[in-house]
Amino acid sequence: MPDSLLFGTEVLLNGLMAGVLYALVALGFVLIFKASGIFNYAQGVMALFAALTLVGIMEGQVPFSHLINAAFGTDIHHFGWHVPALVAIIITMVVMVFLAWAVNHFVMRHLVNQEPIILFMATIGLAYFLEGFGDLMWGSDIKKLDVGLPQGGSFWIEENTQWLGFGNENFYGFFLDKLDLVATVIAAILVAALVIFAQYTKQGRAMRAVADDHQAALSVGISLNFIWIMVWSVAGFVALVAGIMWGAKSGVQFSLSLIALKALPVLMLGGFTSIPGAIVGGLIIGVGEKLFEFAIGPYIGGATENWFAYVLALIFLVFRPQGLFGEKIIERV
Repeated sequence: MPDSLLFGTEVLLNGLMAGVLYALVALGFVLIFKASGIFNYAQGVMALFAALTLVGIMEGQVPFSHLINAAFGTDIHHFGWHVPALVAIIITMVVMVFLAWAVNHFVMRHLVNQEPIILFMATIGLAYFLEGFGDLMWGSDIKKLDVGLPQGGSFWIEENTQWLGFGNENFYGFFLDKLDLVATVIAAILVAALVIFAQYTKQGRAMRAVADDHQAALSVGISLNFIWIMVWSVAGFVALVAGIMWGAKSGVQFSLSLIALKALPVLMLGGFTSIPGAIVGGLIIGVGEKLFEFAIGPYIGGATENWFAYVLALIFLVFRPQGLFGEKIIERV
């Protein structure tokens, strides 16, 4: 089998795994947008805040230790204990639910029926607040996140796919990172669960009703506060999972919040209101950027993964602005 086909298949598989993670991040945007019409610019920072909180709890770090030390002249940083990963994840989930309640109580419930641009600006402010709050609370240094996920390449897959080369001395089997494999499985399960929740549960139907018309939803007894807290809690849980996956892969640092930017092309391809669109868009972006870098990158200087998704999104904006699965808006004049 030709080298290009073998290595291209390996790139394709890695692209699919990256695409599932992109879809997971994009789902956080879609859920909030469907329920409230808000494009949540803070979704990436929520993933960062969740990862920072998880690491801080696991390591027994004293919250606001730098602020406390500066104010009182002390030198405390840790409680002296470590929290098991599972317990820390549960505590972090509670923190993210409280964050969802706080966002709704102090910000969003005061902006019901406001213009979309006002809601968008509110999430920008929320993003910068959470970033600064996370810095004060846990510090800005790069942190290692270890929740027991496997690391490194899978030798089992390499050994059991080497035969596909049919004696090709340049092919040693597919190299697939074990962390990527586990992250893909977890993300796929979560994506499926969110689809089922949104389409087939009472709360999911209520969420769609709120998205269609706030006043009509209120008139049939649907609580906006409950729906919004629920949606922001789910988005916080999605952010936590995304933060764990990306944080375990590249460390917990403030650049982690930039994963939200990669979700934007996914949303433009799939449509801002479509959960299946987020999944398909994520896979297209993940596979497309990997294959483009593999096939075209060497001829144009490489590093195409940094811009390929945005160029593809721009093309979609020109020819199909509603995305593959979005609803076409028709205005009568």
